[in-house]
Amino acid sequence: MTWLTPAFFLTALLYASVGFGGGSTYNALLALADVDYRLLPAVALTCNILVVIGGTWRFHKAGLLPWKRALPLVVISAPFAWAGGLTPIKETLFLSLLAASLFVAGAALLLQRDRADAEAVPDRKATIADLLTGAGVGYLAGLVGIGGGIFLAPYLHITRWAGAKQIAATASLFILVNSIAGLGGQLLKLGSTGALPDVAAYWPLALAVIIGGQIGSFAGTKVLSPTLVKRATGVLILYVAGQLVWKLVG
Repeated sequence: MTWLTPAFFLTALLYASVGFGGGSTYNALLALADVDYRLLPAVALTCNILVVIGGTWRFHKAGLLPWKRALPLVVISAPFAWAGGLTPIKETLFLSLLAASLFVAGAALLLQRDRADAEAVPDRKATIADLLTGAGVGYLAGLVGIGGGIFLAPYLHITRWAGAKQIAATASLFILVNSIAGLGGQLLKLGSTGALPDVAAYWPLALAVIIGGQIGSFAGTKVLSPTLVKRATGVLILYVAGQLVWKLVG
């Protein structure tokens, strides 16, 4: 726990500054610390919720959340996230999916180009592809213990779904709802194994992400360059992914 607490703090700070929760990296850090893999998603999703709940509220208060367009994505994804959380999974497959998710997320942050509001398609309606993407990302989110926004956001940029700020707001809401749904499934699954009480031992990590998330959210809007933070976060994610792969191979 000694090094996990500052690592969670830094992760929350970086992710919150660009509108994400950090679930994938929380999971990887816990795996590197040899925490029981069954507990990883529950701890990571709890931390996710604590980080993005404030950001989602701030986006809403600023009028940046396109509720009518975002709700179909959220509504279709939530039950899949819950189902993913309930799905039993072996440790090797879990860690392999987590490592792959980290590599994709890191590459997305390094390569992703923010779309200006002028480039977005005005009044774009939800498509079947949007809903299928939301459902698929939701299931992966619940299964592996992530929010999924880090995968949804690049898709929304590529499809010119909205401007950068609206996409960040939508991703934040997506992460919040899917983290709650996925956590529900994970807790039910843990309850059946008798490991549920063990999650409470990681409360210092929750405190670390609350503080880090608040600082990161402020810094991202007032101090730091979003592009610079995205690149730094991408490099961090790829480094952690490499460490996880090394652990798997070793």
